Amino acid sequence: MRFEPVSSDPRRQPPGATSTAPPLPPANGHHPAPMPVVTMPPAPPPRPRVDFQVVRELRRELSERLTRWQRGREFSVDEEDTERARLAVQLVAEYADSVRRAGTPMAAGEERLLLDQVTAELAGLGRLQTLLVDATIEEVHILGCDQVRITRHGGGVDWAEPIADSDDELVEILQAAARRAGATERSLSTSKPTLDLQLPDGSRLAAVFLVSHRPYAVIRKHNTLDVTLDDLAGSRGDLDEMVDPLLRDFLRASMRAGLNIMVAGLAGAGKTTVIRALMSEIPPDEPYVLLEESRELLPARRGERHRAVMSFEAREGHGERGPDGRPAGEVSIADLIPVSLRMGVLRIIVGEVRSREIVPMLQAMTTSRGSMCTIHARTPGGVSERIIELALAHGREMTVDQARRMAGNALDLIVYVTVEDETAIGGRKHRFVSHVEEVLGVSEGSRITTTQVFGPGPDGRAVPRHLPERVRDQLLRVGYDARLLSRWIEAGQGAWRRPRQTQLGRR
Repeated sequence: MRFEPVSSDPRRQPPGATSTAPPLPPANGHHPAPMPVVTMPPAPPPRPRVDFQVVRELRRELSERLTRWQRGREFSVDEEDTERARLAVQLVAEYADSVRRAGTPMAAGEERLLLDQVTAELAGLGRLQTLLVDATIEEVHILGCDQVRITRHGGGVDWAEPIADSDDELVEILQAAARRAGATERSLSTSKPTLDLQLPDGSRLAAVFLVSHRPYAVIRKHNTLDVTLDDLAGSRGDLDEMVDPLLRDFLRASMRAGLNIMVAGLAGAGKTTVIRALMSEIPPDEPYVLLEESRELLPARRGERHRAVMSFEAREGHGERGPDGRPAGEVSIADLIPVSLRMGVLRIIVGEVRSREIVPMLQAMTTSRGSMCTIHARTPGGVSERIIELALAHGREMTVDQARRMAGNALDLIVYVTVEDETAIGGRKHRFVSHVEEVLGVSEGSRITTTQVFGPGPDGRAVPRHLPERVRDQLLRVGYDARLLSRWIEAGQGAWRRPRQTQLGRR
């Protein structure tokens, strides 16, 4: 293969000149008060440009060489991966040599990026891979092939280069990602125009086409796959202080006591991070079942910390619908919960309850210990109404009173995670636990009765409010005396290590 060097336009620098002129003297002889200095996070260094026509040519050549290597031989998957990596390095080196001979040598960073892109193209992820390997990215909105909005850690927002040359190519990338999604079959097609899956790096991808004006996709990156309660209490600098030591010790004891916990909050509040931290308290030899629509909770260090976990994933249906109105082959979370109860475990963890599966989940909690789930709710007070709303979707036989009684008997604690977004006023997103409510049961009026064990303090973060009642003996049996919280309740404060630095507070 003969490579021809391809020239590209230099990367445009973002606008933003800094004035070096001295300040004007005051007109009245009095110096004004100094203006507050707002320190903006440094912009990430610009990444080298890649010519994707070259990437596609190298990918085709790599595919041809790999096919020639495969002919007439027996090989394992590991051997194929090793040969693919070797050929990719060889091809990119040959191209770099051709460019150098033409008088325009490539920098080492450009050559490495080209290698990553060629490998990604062969895997079917294409330019999407550049977004997955960027550790500064938190969320990506793909609004067609040429509009890519990036939210970075700390709240910065910018627009990236197109990830495909056309919307059709974007759909092909998404379809390729669906074909490689985990153990269960996923698809994006005319009969299934929506997609929800986990990408190889653990990120969550949701996509839609045909029913939308253009193909759209959202990627939510999970950079905290391995997290503990100590990390949430401030021991890791790259995470928000989401709990204080008092709340950390209470949640740790709640896990040891086998309390059933529901983690609630808005999308992006950090519910998944909190439930991962709670899962880190499960003994490594204890078997439990993990149920998810698409895998994102399975711990990164599964072999060391969670040796006995049984991970189940829902399966989408394909083809004609049966008499029950469901696509053939569909296996939902609701279908998997009865199976989980036969697996000889005490804990069942559901990544998220969003529909009728809440009823079998609550039924499972009434016969289990230490089960957990997450749920979307706008406010702490709206959690019980959200439970009822989802339960009524189970079928006509479900009533409001029955749903309340079920929740009152099944749940022990509701942990609410708050997110405050100040990016619109130059700040960032703040995530923290603001409420922990103990579920006492159902009152005479069929209302779910709760006690606010931890509630919002002066800055919104959780501080001790009341001593637990219903679960007190269970906590005592594992060595936790909740009466230690008494003096903090009297003082009306918590043990947060750092004050919250908010834009509203500065103003």
